[in-house]
Amino acid sequence: MQSVDVTTLTAICHDLQTHWIPAKVEQVYQRDRYTISIALRTLKKRSWLTISWHPQAARLCMGDPPPRTPDTFTFSDQLRHQLNGFALTALTMISPWERVVNLQFAKRPGDEPVWHLFVEIMGKYSNVILTDNKQQIVTVAHQVNANQSTIRTVQTGQPYELPPALTGTFPKLEETQERWQERVSLIPGSLKKQLLNSYRGLSPAVASSMIQKADLQSQISTEMLIEKDWDKLYKLWQFWLETLQTKNFEPGYTEDGYTVLGWETIEKNINIQTLINNYYTNEINQEKFKQLRHQLQQKLKSCLKKLYSKANNFQQKMQQSSEADEYRKKGDLLMAHSYLWEPGMNSMTLNDFETEKPIKIPLNPEKNGIQNAQLFYKKHQKLKRAKGVVEPLLKEVQEEINYLEQVEDSLQQIDHYHSPEDLQTLEEIKEELIQQNYLPSPPQQTPNIPDESQPYQHKTPSGFEVWIGRNNRQNDRLTFRTAGDYDLWFHTQESAGSHVLLRLEPGSKPNEADLHCAADWAAYYSRARQSEQVPVVYTEPKYVYKPKGAKPGMVIYKRERVLWGQPHKIQCYLKNQG
Repeated sequence: MQSVDVTTLTAICHDLQTHWIPAKVEQVYQRDRYTISIALRTLKKRSWLTISWHPQAARLCMGDPPPRTPDTFTFSDQLRHQLNGFALTALTMISPWERVVNLQFAKRPGDEPVWHLFVEIMGKYSNVILTDNKQQIVTVAHQVNANQSTIRTVQTGQPYELPPALTGTFPKLEETQERWQERVSLIPGSLKKQLLNSYRGLSPAVASSMIQKADLQSQISTEMLIEKDWDKLYKLWQFWLETLQTKNFEPGYTEDGYTVLGWETIEKNINIQTLINNYYTNEINQEKFKQLRHQLQQKLKSCLKKLYSKANNFQQKMQQSSEADEYRKKGDLLMAHSYLWEPGMNSMTLNDFETEKPIKIPLNPEKNGIQNAQLFYKKHQKLKRAKGVVEPLLKEVQEEINYLEQVEDSLQQIDHYHSPEDLQTLEEIKEELIQQNYLPSPPQQTPNIPDESQPYQHKTPSGFEVWIGRNNRQNDRLTFRTAGDYDLWFHTQESAGSHVLLRLEPGSKPNEADLHCAADWAAYYSRARQSEQVPVVYTEPKYVYKPKGAKPGMVIYKRERVLWGQPHKIQCYLKNQG
C-alpha cells in the first residue's frame, strides 16, 4: 500500500487551504480505532474531513460520510466536547519536509486559535493529538509512555513536543546539477537507493516514478548512467521541486497506485481529495476483506469438520441399529433349539427359519442356551432404543451441516474484493454467524449493520431481471420481502445455493429460454457449480416457507417444477463479459 508522502501531503493541504478554510465544525465521529471524521461547513458546502492514523494508511483528506451507527469511542467524545461549534481557521504543515499538519480551531475566523489538532502521518508511529493554545496535550489518539518509547512520550497532560527533526540533506531547487549529481553518485549503488540515501523528504514512490519517467530502471547502478540520463533525471528532479513550490499538482492514478505529479498516470483530472479517499478506502477494504474471509473460512471449516465427524458417528450407530433384527433372530433360534445346547459350547450352527440356510451363532460358554438367547434379546432391545435416540440427533446434525454448507457456499462465491458491496456481504455473514453463536460476540456489542447489501442482478434473453442472493440475509430478504406475486423462485435441488428470483411484471410470461437462464444462474451460484448439469427447482414465492425455528436462508417449498441448470454457460458468459 502506497504511503502518504510529503509531496502528496503538500498537495492535500494546499487543496484544503484553498477550499475548506475557514469552516465550522458541526460534528465529530470516530469510524474505527484508527479513523475520525469531522463534519465541516463553509458558506458554500458541507462535507467530512477524514483523519486517520492507520499504520499503513495514515492520511488526511475529505472523505465519505460516516455510517449511521453509534460512536462509542472515548477519543472522538473528547474531540466533540472541545471542537464542536468552533471554526477551522488554519491548516499548515509544521515544516516543508515534515509530515505533521497543524489544524487550528478558533471561536470564529480571525480570532486566536484555542485548540490545535496535530496530525502526524509517520507510518506505524502515526498519531492525532489535541492540544490547547499553550501546547498542553488535552487528548491523544494513541498514548505513548516511557516504556514504549525512550525518545518521545505522548500523554495527556504533558506539553506537546514535535517529533524528532529529520537529519540529513533536504532537496533544494537552487542546487546545481553538478552538485546534485556528485552527491547521488558519490557512493556507487542502485539509482533508487542512492537517491533515497542522499536526500530526506524524497519518498520511494516519487523516486520510482521519477526514474520510470526518465526511462531508467530503479536497480541500475549510478556508474552505468550516461550524461544524457543524468540530464533527464535532473530535469525531473527540478520539476518535482518546482511543483512543491508552485503547488501546481496533477493528481491521477498510476498502474501501481497514484501520483500528484502527473507522471505515468493512466487516469488524470481527478480531485486530490477524491483520489486519496478512494485509494485508501479501497486498499483498507481489500485488507479487511481478505482477513474477514479467511477468518470465516477457517471457522466454517472447523465447524463442518466436527459436524461431519459427529454425523459419521451417528450413521455408524444407525447402521448398527439396523442389525437389531439379526440379534432377535439369533435369540429366537437359540430359544427354539435350547435343547441342543451342551456345556462349554462356544457356538451353535442352526438353520434359519425362513431361508433354512445354516447360521453360526457365537455363544458365551459360561451361560446356557436360554441365557445366551436372553443376551441377544437384550442387544436387540438396546439397539432399537438407540435408533430412536440417534435418529433425531442425526437429523439435527444434518440440518446444521446443510445450513453451514449454505453459508460456506455463499462465502466461496465471493472470492475476491471488487466493491464495498463484497465487504458488506461478508460482514453480514459474520453478523449472522455471531447471532447463530458460531462466532463470539465482540466485547463492545454494536447494533446490526443498518445498510443492506444488494443482490446480484442480471438479465434473461427477454430482458427480465434475475436477482441472486449473496448470503443468507439476502436470501431471506429476496424470498420473503422482495418477491412479488408474479415472480418465480429458483433454488438448486438438494444442494446448498443462493435463492434466485426471476422478476416478472403483471401479465408478463417468461419463455423457456428465460426459465433456463434463471436455472443456470441458480446452478452457478450453488455448491454444485462444477457439475455439468444441476437439478434446479422453481415455484411461486407463496409456496416457499420457513419452518419454525429454521436458521437463516433455510426454507421448504412445494408445488415445485424441475429444470436442469448448466453452470458452465454462466461461466462462459462472465468470461466474455469480463
